Amino acid sequence: MRTNILITGASSGLGAEMARQFAAKGHHLALTARRLERLEALREEILAAHPDIEVVVYQLDVNDHDQVFATVTQAIGDLGGLDRVIVNAGLGKGGRIGTGKFHANKETAETNFIAAMAQCEAAMEHFYERKAGHLVVISSVSAMRGMPSSMAAYAATKAGIAHLAEGIRMDLVGRSGLDITVTTIYPGYIASEMNEKVEQEQKLMVDTETGVRAMVKAIDKEVDNAAVPAWPWLPLGQVLKHAPRGIARKLI
Repeated sequence: MRTNILITGASSGLGAEMARQFAAKGHHLALTARRLERLEALREEILAAHPDIEVVVYQLDVNDHDQVFATVTQAIGDLGGLDRVIVNAGLGKGGRIGTGKFHANKETAETNFIAAMAQCEAAMEHFYERKAGHLVVISSVSAMRGMPSSMAAYAATKAGIAHLAEGIRMDLVGRSGLDITVTTIYPGYIASEMNEKVEQEQKLMVDTETGVRAMVKAIDKEVDNAAVPAWPWLPLGQVLKHAPRGIARKLI
């Protein structure tokens, strides 16, 4: 079934690859990011491969909350409604708490949580109005446990949006006449522009196309929660969550 999908943070990395893979499935796309030239290049690439779909692009800084609502409204009008909104835009910058990196951590918190909440609000207003829709929040396996050093603020924001998504799911319990689902995706180590400069062990890293294929599969199933790729992140995520702190620290 062809649907209209909005993806934020779609100019590179996981967002751009999700756009490619959903386009290959025949879905219409609304893509947003700060870098309009990249979006336009992606649009041309996708349309060259799939000329029978519609792709609209919008320049958007998700920290401009008024513009978030305006852009979602514009996409609704341009595509005739949205069936799925994927809250993907995010930052990975930061520093160990107590080392003078407050402003970097603050920027990550504002982008990954406050701006994500604005995106969820805009999407859910539309879904409640049409009584149907699929909200997808991209969290991280780092949300399973408080993380050390430069990951501390990032992991906290990803835990926050995962809990926000669960709160939205709770709001839907027992409400008849609504065909609305909420999915939280917890990506493991998937190669992307955000992490390409990170110096870390690469054994568990998968390439972007493979990792996003697992994300798209879980999203299409409309599950509540999914750690992807399922192996090794489904079991490893639980280890991170429940293992003694010393053991969990060695796994990071």
